[in-house]
Amino acid sequence: MADDIGLVGALTESQRLGFLGARPISEVIEHARAFVDGLDGLPADARVIDLGSGGGVPGLVIANDRPSLQVTLLDRRTKRTDFLERVVRRLGWSDRVSVVATDVTAFHPGTPFDAAVARGFGPPADTLAAAARVVRAGGRVVISEPPTGDRWEADALTAAGVQRIAHPSGTVAVFLRLGEPE
Repeated sequence: MADDIGLVGALTESQRLGFLGARPISEVIEHARAFVDGLDGLPADARVIDLGSGGGVPGLVIANDRPSLQVTLLDRRTKRTDFLERVVRRLGWSDRVSVVATDVTAFHPGTPFDAAVARGFGPPADTLAAAARVVRAGGRVVISEPPTGDRWEADALTAAGVQRIAHPSGTVAVFLRLGEPE
């Protein structure tokens, strides 16, 4: 998309450092693009947070493919956030991508985000609760799906104040933030 060469280089380095698994980088990017698709319909200048960014997926792919978005990469491990800060500077994205080193439970944004994404973050109910806490009502939550099965219990959706919305990919689940979580 925008600059796949820089993105591939960054993710290859991330993989070399052990922040991503052994899956081919082209497949990692393809999977992350389902998150990009899950953000369709957001305003061009929307604010998106990647919870547990790790090696930068899906946040770096979102920043690459949707350069008008303001993206925040959040991870509690400073080794990873230091790496992400270097990548963001090297790619020239410092004006639109920020990196935060903290645990999501300690993070309190001044203004809620328009969307949150999470890949491999934690148990479904915990992921939904963490994302809903930082996303505005009417915002979007996009979370990776396992290859099989439905892991989204009605009680967890109600507790997080979200409603699942249809998304064709099957590799991500997309939710609409309804209001304040219960």
